[in-house]
Amino acid sequence: SRWEEEKKEGGAKWMQLEHRGPYFVPLYEPLPEDVQFYYDGKPLKLSLATEEIATFYAKMLDHEYTTKEIFQNNFFHDWRKEMTSEEQEIIKDLDKCDFREIHKYFVDKNEARKALSKEEKQKLKEEADKIQEEYGYCILDGHREKIGNFKTEPPGLFRGRGEHPKMGMLKKRIMPEDVIINCSRDSKIPEPPEGHKWKEVRFDNTVTWLASWTENIQNTLKYIMLNPSSKLKGEKDWEKYEVARRLKGVVHTIRAQYRKDWKSKEMKERQRAVALYFIDKLALRAGNEKEEGETADTVGCCSLRVEHIQLHPQLDGQEHVVEFDFLGKDSIRYYNKVSVEKQVFKNLKLFMKNKDPTDDLFDQLTTNFLNKHLQHLMDGLTAKVFRTYNASITLQEQLKALTNPEDNVAGKLLSYNRANRAVAILCNHQRSVPKTFARSMQVLQEKIDAKKKQVEEAQEEVKKAEDEFEDTKDAKAEANVEKKKKLLKRLEEQLAKLNVQAMDKEENKQIALGTSKLNYLDPRISVAWCKKFGIPIEKIYNKTQREKFAWAIDMAGEDFEF
Repeated sequence: SRWEEEKKEGGAKWMQLEHRGPYFVPLYEPLPEDVQFYYDGKPLKLSLATEEIATFYAKMLDHEYTTKEIFQNNFFHDWRKEMTSEEQEIIKDLDKCDFREIHKYFVDKNEARKALSKEEKQKLKEEADKIQEEYGYCILDGHREKIGNFKTEPPGLFRGRGEHPKMGMLKKRIMPEDVIINCSRDSKIPEPPEGHKWKEVRFDNTVTWLASWTENIQNTLKYIMLNPSSKLKGEKDWEKYEVARRLKGVVHTIRAQYRKDWKSKEMKERQRAVALYFIDKLALRAGNEKEEGETADTVGCCSLRVEHIQLHPQLDGQEHVVEFDFLGKDSIRYYNKVSVEKQVFKNLKLFMKNKDPTDDLFDQLTTNFLNKHLQHLMDGLTAKVFRTYNASITLQEQLKALTNPEDNVAGKLLSYNRANRAVAILCNHQRSVPKTFARSMQVLQEKIDAKKKQVEEAQEEVKKAEDEFEDTKDAKAEANVEKKKKLLKRLEEQLAKLNVQAMDKEENKQIALGTSKLNYLDPRISVAWCKKFGIPIEKIYNKTQREKFAWAIDMAGEDFEF
């Protein structure tokens, strides 16, 4: 199997890497003469750079973002920096800016694109395929491999997640002069676009990226990487789950150790032991220290503050309850009430003693100190490995508990989604109810009602046919009864399938199943389950996911155990 070819020496990831470099998004096309921007009720012709940024805002007029004050302020501040001095003299108040005509132009353009004929759409697809063919593949050690994101991000306004303090800021256009290229010395080095040059060309085979640049909002590095279906990515994925499987062998020792440390004389060790208990039991993220004001006020386990938890000796019939309420990664609220062990509860009381609400709960603990300890417990162990381990083991146990071998495919898939849901809840993977939810639920309900009617009619038909057979006793009437019964059975199965669909949709409306499925669940568990119960893999993984997990589909038999 290509997943098991020999490993390279000395940290090298490849010997040969050749590619075309990134595909740069097309330059800005000016608005038609009859589409105007208005300031204080009067049309105002903008310079090209100012107009382009105005279109970013105009396109978002019907979006909730443009109603937020922080978004408006950041946008206006960055927009004014790009204006000519004449424009700066005139445009001083965002409320006097009228983008509606520009907004309408883009809405109409969008509608026109949707209304294109089949042939015109096909032509656009062929053009996109041509770009994909030219820029979307590289040669890696003699294999032609697909590249993941070969296009640079278009300029626009930064959105961020949750209440991000930088939302509305201008994401600048990436130029070849910003880009570092990585390839092998003996390969054909990619040509920059005419009149431009690369920032740098490197020949570093200890990393797997093909190109990189720094984006201007958070000053983070962005990379062009191989597609998830490539051999290198597959190997990395496989290794990630193998590390989590190794944890299975030592997790009992680790748990015994942190329980012992709850009574340690060292406050630092006690705090570490309680934090580790949360990471293990609740799949909390470790939480890295961040620069002040750099990002939204989000925390993880190590950075929890006193104000983020409340202690209840008794609550809802349970003892020693901790009530968590904080914003986690991507500003997703984590709210949970958990009954913890008595010693953990006592320790938390101690950690909170004489502290203000804004003080750190684990004031002696850093992520660094915790990670060093984890590394000491098991090679390669981090807080994320606990998340991967607990997610995967939960899926495997839930599938064993919920799957009924007698169920039909729809019934088994409902069990699979329920098992996946248990993991998503553990990992706090939430989403807001989709805007289309009510409408699509209504459509589904209409289908169910129509199918019920068909079932009732088919029941009548069966009864009629049986009565006729009673009267005539002939073979033709008997065959008719069988035919009507078959139809009824088929309709009943279709109705059951629709009911399962509705139940699944309702239970899923606020849970994001995709994140855990792609990042935290060993795909071999799902592949083995499919093989064991005769479920087509495409019912669980779509085409892109099947490519990403090709290594697991290759390797896992029906008796695979995580």
